[in-house]
Amino acid sequence: MSLADLMGYLLALVARLITGTQGHWKGCPPTAEQRIYFANHQSHFDWVLIWAALPKDLRATTRPIAARDYWTATPFKRWLTREVFNAVYVARQRSDDQDPLEPLVEALQHGDSLVIFPEGTRSNQGEPQSFKSGLYHLARQFPQVQQVPAWIDNVQRVMPKGEVVPVPILCTVTFGAPLHLGVDEDKHDFLERARAAVLALRPR
Repeated sequence: MSLADLMGYLLALVARLITGTQGHWKGCPPTAEQRIYFANHQSHFDWVLIWAALPKDLRATTRPIAARDYWTATPFKRWLTREVFNAVYVARQRSDDQDPLEPLVEALQHGDSLVIFPEGTRSNQGEPQSFKSGLYHLARQFPQVQQVPAWIDNVQRVMPKGEVVPVPILCTVTFGAPLHLGVDEDKHDFLERARAAVLALRPR
């Protein structure tokens, strides 16, 4: 077992110990199909929680999206996201001629699955903000890839915005039924439907 594999195993174990996280597969089974998991976004811990909720065999092909400026700011962050999580780096500040979806498109063309947060930024609100257009463009360009909504519950209490030390709180990740872009469905309707699918998974 490599150092990166060992670190991944330990991080998944720590995530489960701190949060008791479990994946609830209500709309689809955890099978090795190419997917885009999209979820509400409330803390830096979100994608770790989704990654830990996946079965071990799916983690190797499921890549989180990570902000390049934040996750490459130190050698350890860069090593962690590149070697352990195999993250796809995206630039939060980019030039006018730069396609923000290019790294995601390359990953999907390679056959990987992705974990993304369509709000684009973290929110402390109870409901997710409006989704940005990237999810729609990926759904249109890769119609064969399943779009799987997910709701992450309680993670904002584990790792609130601005905090660096996690607090032990029970968390859940609930996965819903896959979505596909309709033949004549426009961007606004698809993004509203995707957001509603995430909200529908929120525990009552």
